[in-house]
Amino acid sequence: MAVSSALTVLYLLVVLALTECSKSSGDVRCKCICPPYRNLTGHIYNKNISQKDCNCLHVVEPMPVPGRDVEAYCLLCECKYEERSTTTIKVTIIIYLTVVGALLVYMAFLMIVDPLIRKPDSYIQPLHNEEDTEDTRPFTPSHGQARANTVLERVEGAQQRWKRQVQEQRKTVFDRHKMLS
Repeated sequence: MAVSSALTVLYLLVVLALTECSKSSGDVRCKCICPPYRNLTGHIYNKNISQKDCNCLHVVEPMPVPGRDVEAYCLLCECKYEERSTTTIKVTIIIYLTVVGALLVYMAFLMIVDPLIRKPDSYIQPLHNEEDTEDTRPFTPSHGQARANTVLERVEGAQQRWKRQVQEQRKTVFDRHKMLS
């Protein structure tokens, strides 16, 4: 139910973003990068103009050099016409935030539900100290049958095997000071 409502909201946001057909003022620009010239420092000029007017004479305002040096200054400047799709950027951000939000909701759901469905462990293996014996008790389920017919039971079984391996590695590395092969 929550997934379908999230997908509906995502769909509506995408449709609203795509219906914005006219480009905003930030979608196109002419960018001129002018290097240092004589006693002037380098500067970047941006202006929202058409592609045919994308040159130093139309973009660089106010002109930092006097009239006789304008041509030399403009020859040093590199002007590029840039066009971007803010609609695509908006849709990408909306999708990204929706996925992150769904993952956060799922994580919260698991944090709430996991303690409710998890059975208390009847077998908790203590950390091995130097005075502990060499043998370890194998894990046997409390109901006497070693069947793993649900996903949760299989995951719990794998978790118990992993815990036993970690305990054995701790015992071997910290107590005996040697690495497992």
